[in-house]
Amino acid sequence: MIFTKTALEGAWIIDIKKLEDERGFFARTFCQKEFLEHGLNTRVAQCNISYNQKKGTWRGMHLQVTPFQEAKLVQCTAGAIYDVIIDLRPRSRTYLQHLGVMLNSQEYRMLYIPEGFAHGFLTLTEEVNVFYQMSEFYAPECARGFRWNDPAFALQLPDEVRVISERDASYPDFSPDFLR
Repeated sequence: MIFTKTALEGAWIIDIKKLEDERGFFARTFCQKEFLEHGLNTRVAQCNISYNQKKGTWRGMHLQVTPFQEAKLVQCTAGAIYDVIIDLRPRSRTYLQHLGVMLNSQEYRMLYIPEGFAHGFLTLTEEVNVFYQMSEFYAPECARGFRWNDPAFALQLPDEVRVISERDASYPDFSPDFLR
């Protein structure tokens, strides 16, 4: 695997390293040893799939707070997404900064999101599948969210949001208070 640091402290883009032959290719998408060498959380408590029928579907901004903060490894396995993360760790040098990354099923690229980050994505095609490895179990009492179009972050998405759940659309603007 090829690990590339992002501008946000602790977040990484991970590309596969293909071993190709006449049959196609083989590649690792997770290796505990390599993740540990880069200081990444290797715990996998659960894996999730998000299926999205329509282009322009928005999911986010979501996170879990202490004591169930979670690291995520996200990969788009069908279609394409614009994945967005925001650093919400008050002691981080990249606190309140955000990053957007294109993920698609042709490149097999993944995004490692450390604990303390909010996450969301916009589908760029029809029929999108997103695969998540989560370091922590879902804990509804610790689940939080805020508006994707909060002016404090001024996210620049590559396309318009056409489909959004009522829950995601009704989230308030970000407040440090809800991290408690």
